[in-house]
Amino acid sequence: MAFTPLHDRVVVRRVESEEKTAGGLIIPDSAKEKPAEGEIVAVGAGARDEDGERIALDVKVGDRVLFGKWSGTEVTIDGEELLIMKESDIMGIMGSGKAAKAA
Repeated sequence: MAFTPLHDRVVVRRVESEEKTAGGLIIPDSAKEKPAEGEIVAVGAGARDEDGERIALDVKVGDRVLFGKWSGTEVTIDGEELLIMKESDIMGIMGSGKAAKAA
């Protein structure tokens, strides 16, 4: 990807939700909500504090995260729809994307 977010912003790829419910019912596309879960694709260098020191981000590329329903700005980069949001819009880390896929 030829895009690097600035400061405390991150780029997130939404993770598609399940096609079926736990009971086996198929969910039509018109009834699906956009998932509030995604994988971090790129991170900025971090914000600066009052002394000019960098504040490192708590998330890293590959982390699987939960974020608010209306968080971020939708953009298309290299033909892929992604979200750019501040780290503060992320509610939590579910674990690394690679580890979650293996589990």
